[in-house]
Amino acid sequence: MIKIMDSRCYGFFFALFSLTVVALAYDPDTLQDLCVADRTSGIKVNGFTCKPESNITASDFFFAGIGKPAVVNNTVGSAVTGANVEKIAGLNTLGVSLARIDYAPGGLNPPHTHPRATEVIFVLEGELDVGFITTANKLFAKTVKKGEVFVFPRGLIHYQKNNDKAKPASVISAFNSQLPGTQSIAATLFTATPAIPDHVLTTAFQIGTKEIEKIKSKFAPKKV
Repeated sequence: MIKIMDSRCYGFFFALFSLTVVALAYDPDTLQDLCVADRTSGIKVNGFTCKPESNITASDFFFAGIGKPAVVNNTVGSAVTGANVEKIAGLNTLGVSLARIDYAPGGLNPPHTHPRATEVIFVLEGELDVGFITTANKLFAKTVKKGEVFVFPRGLIHYQKNNDKAKPASVISAFNSQLPGTQSIAATLFTATPAIPDHVLTTAFQIGTKEIEKIKSKFAPKKV
């Protein structure tokens, strides 16, 4: 009888744990109508503390920053304009956000991940080669055109490349997180602070220290 009860209890707690993990897999659900982010608060929580309701205005739910193309002036040829809780305080606790990505002719949004969200892109203009890599190292790649949609699963490395060397391109990205986070693979590895030891990078990439230093120099801030 004791063994049967132990087995049932184990099954119950395992099921409860599984449901808890699933519930915590995305941004937590809101428990009230509004929790507009108070970004000036010094209190640290998972997200942002709420403004007093008396201080909330319609402007807390508005952002005009993705209505026109961004200026692309970097070496990779792309610019990301976020429309997340850092720009729209009213997104706090709602679990969604947007971004606009603009690509110069031939521009690349380098391989990167979003640790807290799945991404869906909608092509506004142009044609892009896009893809993501699974944990089994399988590449899923496709060419997407104006009006088409592509999905990048949460946490997987992915990229977008404007394959037109004469015309710019742009997309709108949607995320199931108010702040999905971004880790660009190359920049993360070669510009970390403190720096990742060279011997770690030389072993990982099977190249010499001189090559590592050369790569790091490419990411160093430009001297004015």
